[in-house]
Order: sequence, then structure tokens, then C-alpha cells
Amino acid sequence: MICGILLLDKPLGLSSSGATQRVRRLLGLAKAGHVGSLDPLATGMLPICLGEATKLAGEVLEGAKTYSFRIALGVRTTTGDAEGQVVESLPVPALERSAVLAVLSRFLGDSLQVPPMYSALKRDGRPLYELARAGLTVERAARPIRIEVLELLDSSADWLDCRVVCGKGTYVRTLAEDIAAALGTCGHVARLRREAVQPFDPASMTTLARLEQDLAEGGAPRLITADAAVGHLPSVQLDEEGARRIALGQTLVFPPAELPDLGPDVGAAEADRIVRLYAPESVFLGLGAVGPGGRVRPKRLFVAGS
Repeated sequence: MICGILLLDKPLGLSSSGATQRVRRLLGLAKAGHVGSLDPLATGMLPICLGEATKLAGEVLEGAKTYSFRIALGVRTTTGDAEGQVVESLPVPALERSAVLAVLSRFLGDSLQVPPMYSALKRDGRPLYELARAGLTVERAARPIRIEVLELLDSSADWLDCRVVCGKGTYVRTLAEDIAAALGTCGHVARLRREAVQPFDPASMTTLARLEQDLAEGGAPRLITADAAVGHLPSVQLDEEGARRIALGQTLVFPPAELPDLGPDVGAAEADRIVRLYAPESVFLGLGAVGPGGRVRPKRLFVAGS
């Protein structure tokens, strides 16, 4: 039974869903899901959770992401990228490198960002992009985002190449438009590549062509183990009896000394007390939750044998 994470280097022109379905069919799997959509015009790391590893997709979504992107200055489009129709053209002022760096620095840290209409967010059960394609615009609430790094890689008179390390929920197309506006013009994303998703190593990415070749030669897909996606979470080692009881949905009680240090706010929030659960011989069982009094209950377990 296949269970793990494939780090696909998504090619240009293919949707994230399309790429995931191709991987699923190649491997003959019933369950596969991608983490963090990439637009068809974007390339780069698309984590695809396979089999039971789909249960960890929510944890992978929390990781920071690194993108390199080009802002084409002077032209704004309906979609915020090169796929859309031009809706505005403005002159591009002469830009000194120091002035560009000063503008980029203003976007660092925590802020609020209004999601674009061309996004997969839903309103009354319909993706916003469906409404946008129908010519509709609806109000969107600003959402908190965090920009950890925003650097200038290269530039010319009418474009900027940048790299950003950002938190969950950040739309690079919107960031590019906001940067262009702050520079006194407009702009859109001309190209976009996701270089990395924490905690995964970009060197572990594979292409569809390489996957097809590996399978044709009788090899196995190059997968990351499921628990590698949650390596940032503390772990709890169970004995055989504890593993059996957890698998039955029971709650265990541990002396505090036998639990990892979870910080002073254990139980204050679900995210603060999620742990990895292991059976003897380092068998990953899934995720548990630690509550007050050293109580450990199952949260998201894998099917035995996966």
C-alpha cells in the first residue's frame, strides 16, 4: 500500500488538480491530494499526499513557502498574471535600486491582504474564480499574512525579479500588484515558481517524466515518508499495549515526565498540543492530541498496514 508524499515539480500549463490526477492514475491510487494549489502558469514544488498521507495535508499547509517571481510593470490584468486580459496600463517611473529595496522592505512582517477574485476561495459554495469568469466581483475580507523575506534578484526598466518567503494564505499575484502600486505604477506576475515548501528539501522534487520513467523501469516512486511532513511536531513513543489502545480510539494517561515539552500553554489551543504517535520499532501511527493531566487521545490515525 503506497503511503507518502511525492514532491512534484509541477510543469507549466498544468493545473494542480490535473497534475495530482495524473500522479494518482500512474500509481493506481484511490486517494491522492495536493497541498497548496499552484496556478497553471506557475511551476515548482507541489506536495502530493498519497494514500493515508492525505490525512496530514492540513499540517503541510502550515509550512512557509518560497517563491521566485517576475513582476511585469506598467500593465495590470484581470487575473493578476499573464493569463488575464489587460485592464490597466500606466507609465513606469525610473526606478533606483535603493527605492525598490525601500518599497520591498515595507511588505515585511505581518499584514492584511485581500484575496484576489481569481482564487479558489469559496463564496456560498462557489469558487471565486467562477464568479470572476462570470463578470462578478464580490467583497472579500482581508486575511492576515506574514512575509518573512522579500528580496530583489534582478531588474530592468519594466520588470522586477523577486524572491519571497511567506506564510500560509499569501497570494503572490496580489503581492506583485501591491508592490507595483507602491512603486507608482501597476503590474502583474509574468512568471512564478514555487521553490520550496517547508519542511521539504527542494532536491527531493521529481518531474512527471521522471516518475513515468521510474515506473516503466519497474522502480518505485520517490516518496517522502508521511511523518517527514510533521517533523516539527513533538513525538510520543507508545508501547505495544498503548499502540493497541490508541488504535481502538482510547485515551491514554502519561506521567508528565514521559511526555515531550509542549510549552506552558498545553491544552489552550489544538495546534499547541498535536503530537506524532509511534508504535514500537518506530512505526508511525498518525497524530494525537495531548490534553491536561497528560491525557493523550488519537486525533488522526493511519489505517493499519499503510
